[in-house]
Amino acid sequence: MTSMLQKDVPAEKDRAAPGTPDTAVDTAVLARFAATTSRLGDARAQIRRVILGQDEVIDQCLAAILAGGHALIVGVPGLGKTRLVETLAAALGLASRRIQCTPDLMPGDILGSEVLETDATGSRSFRFIEGPVFTELLMADEINRASPRTQSALLQAMAENRVAVAGLNRALPSPFHVLATQNPLEQEGTYPLPEAQLDRFLFEIRIDYPALADERAMLLATTGTAEAAIRATLDPATLRDAQLLVRAMPVGESVLEAILRLVRGARPETAILPELRDALVWGPGPRAAQSLMLACRARALLDGREAPSLDDIAALAAPVLRHRMGLSFTARAEGADLETLIGRVVTRALG
Repeated sequence: MTSMLQKDVPAEKDRAAPGTPDTAVDTAVLARFAATTSRLGDARAQIRRVILGQDEVIDQCLAAILAGGHALIVGVPGLGKTRLVETLAAALGLASRRIQCTPDLMPGDILGSEVLETDATGSRSFRFIEGPVFTELLMADEINRASPRTQSALLQAMAENRVAVAGLNRALPSPFHVLATQNPLEQEGTYPLPEAQLDRFLFEIRIDYPALADERAMLLATTGTAEAAIRATLDPATLRDAQLLVRAMPVGESVLEAILRLVRGARPETAILPELRDALVWGPGPRAAQSLMLACRARALLDGREAPSLDDIAALAAPVLRHRMGLSFTARAEGADLETLIGRVVTRALG
């Protein structure tokens, strides 16, 4: 595979002399790649100082943001989901806001609204007051507790980076990312997210209980008088540059074909495993393949590699696919497990 940082070697008569623009471009890209990976490594280290025992979750959140996407974080209460988002914002140098979703939350509470004001001369005019969605990293806490009408207020923001209020389209800051949380246990008084909105999340990230050693370290670190300080290692401009770098990374033909086999093989119509035809009601669409392609590049960049590999696909298949596939009633009644099915699809597609 041709390296991202190195062009195909030309014939001797076409080879440029040292110091020509082509060599300068390659050197500049190499320096840009090295600087970006160094800053991302610093950001990862900063976050891990505060969020203990969740290294994979941290890496998946960083990959989602580097890929320019949004993430749904699912876990029981008390695992540090809110703290994770706050720490990510601090380490990446992003402005952040939080929405606590409740059944009485209205779309205007998220998007903002126009108010009628009277100035000193007595003339009246409307002024738009921005809602919390006008930020760089938005946390939607317990998003499934908001009503469908309010949930849909985020749909245009997540898809187009703009919102329509009072007949006008208003651009959101760049970058703009939504990290939403959801409790998988408490379902009373909740509104499940529709498939169309679930598909807007690049990842569904599962956060579980920490290991014993990590939980012990957590107790010592969080019940004292001092808290770990977070230093911003990036800023919005640097993050946008890193996101462009992700899109510039090459993808080998074997990785591309594996992504296509995996995503198409997870659909009931083109199932890679015969039993999936009856076990699935619906499967991932083309957006899943796009998400997996970008996520694999982002994971490679985090690890300091110039191109993604099949290992990246295997590591990220579950968070990309689990919210884009639906088990049939018969499969659920027979105790089928979606994670197990995804694992089998990955094994067949990458084998």
